[in-house]
Amino acid sequence: MSTNITTLPADVAGQTRAERMRQPAALDVTKAAAEQHGVCVRPFTMEVEDHESYEVRYVAVPCGSTVESVCKLCAKKAKALRMAQCREGWHMDVEPDFTPEPPTKDQTELLTYRADLVKAYKEENGSAHADELREEIHSVDEELRQLGVRGRLPSPDDPGKRPVKRSTKRRQDAPDLPRRRVEKRTVGREFAGAFRPSMFVTLTLDTYGKVRDNGTPVDPDSYDYRRAARDAVHFASLVDRWWQNLRRVVGWDVQYFATVEPQKRAAPHLHAALRGSIPHEVIRLVTAATYHQVWWPKHDERVYIDRLPVWDSNAKAFIDPDTGRALTAWEDAEVEEPAHVVRFGRQVHSKGILGGSEEAGRLIGYLTKYLTKSIGEVVEQDTERQRRHADRLADELAVTPCSERCANWLLYGVQPRGANSRMTAGRCKGRAHRRATLGLPGRRVLVSRKWSGKTLADHKADRKRFVLQALKAVGIEKPEKDPARLVWHKVRPGDPNVPPRAHLLMRAIAQRVTWKAEYDRALLAAGPPDLSATPQAA
Repeated sequence: MSTNITTLPADVAGQTRAERMRQPAALDVTKAAAEQHGVCVRPFTMEVEDHESYEVRYVAVPCGSTVESVCKLCAKKAKALRMAQCREGWHMDVEPDFTPEPPTKDQTELLTYRADLVKAYKEENGSAHADELREEIHSVDEELRQLGVRGRLPSPDDPGKRPVKRSTKRRQDAPDLPRRRVEKRTVGREFAGAFRPSMFVTLTLDTYGKVRDNGTPVDPDSYDYRRAARDAVHFASLVDRWWQNLRRVVGWDVQYFATVEPQKRAAPHLHAALRGSIPHEVIRLVTAATYHQVWWPKHDERVYIDRLPVWDSNAKAFIDPDTGRALTAWEDAEVEEPAHVVRFGRQVHSKGILGGSEEAGRLIGYLTKYLTKSIGEVVEQDTERQRRHADRLADELAVTPCSERCANWLLYGVQPRGANSRMTAGRCKGRAHRRATLGLPGRRVLVSRKWSGKTLADHKADRKRFVLQALKAVGIEKPEKDPARLVWHKVRPGDPNVPPRAHLLMRAIAQRVTWKAEYDRALLAAGPPDLSATPQAA
């Protein structure tokens, strides 16, 4: 069947295939329009069912990525929330109220019922009725959580083997720290009746060898990649110990907002905003005296390189491929001394910051500067030396155990805790082994619980509440359906009713344009005095 050229559009007739292929595809144009109007370009679809109206609709839910290379719009919104969270809690001058409410009658009665169920469960001693009692206990736990009871309830099953307690005696090579009873206070001191400064602190890890200006080692062969990898894996534990020591020394509950970023040499370091003022000498003393001991089996030399341990289904354990003997279980491995000790380096930077100052705003931007990039994207790899340095660090991290359940323990002749047939020696799926994280298995942002008294969801709700109030002031009402009547489901694979992504994006774009017009109308009605504060609050 031949194509009639005269029926083609004027801009297509006479064009070659290469010229037509260079024209933007419809989906690409849709994504560009979505980015222009602030709509997530890679949402996932959810099915929403209304139990009262029996309406079923499909909603495009933003992906929520915090990495700009994955989704620029979602990463930008996440960064703005973090900046608002940091700003709100840094120079707080009023002690937040966290006094728990007294238990209600329904909560105490339900907990009493749970105690009776646990007693009956233990008396059944593994019978068929015990499974029904266990399910009933779990349903009661869920109901208690819905009633507002927080915290973990004790399991009806007997606890397993308790972990071995290690010595808490301080190391001889670490300076002693004074210890005070921590007061229930999070707000710092006020000076001269008008100033209540806070702190900005930067902590780094120790050196592993001389490096050049671009972060690469002067002598890669003498650079201690093994210690660098282990320090990165246990950096989060070292930081936790630093907060603990700092609070014990100053004697009050210091609150913090911190971000973890890599240096040019790919070693992690910490930027932290602390509420309240602490002497610089105390910061240096606590840093020098803080360490973290890793009480793990020795893992300096690999036992298996070419021939790896194999899983024995009969023994329910990994065995040596040559002798057939089971590997040493984690609980039976000898641990007489720490396998590794992590410490901070000598470089410690601390500075006092006044609330509302220009420098405070600049440092908030500095704290959140790289949150839209993965750690692997922050580290420069432009030259061949930088790429080789990153490769050697990644190779060391690939064989470094990241936890007690890491499959890398099999390389060192130790069976990890919870070993199973799905494990493969040297192939752990933990975040610490990914090249994009450079050994950091934890979170990029560390926020203490009493920093602002709000979670990210609370800060997001504040922004939404501000916009709704602004719209209501100009007569635009946005009624919201009761969340209890809406049930959200994941879309089933192969659901023929799911609309294409392009349709969902265009619907979201139209909705966004409407919202933007309504909000601009509210801004104009609010008048010039409020325009400077409105975008920041919204």
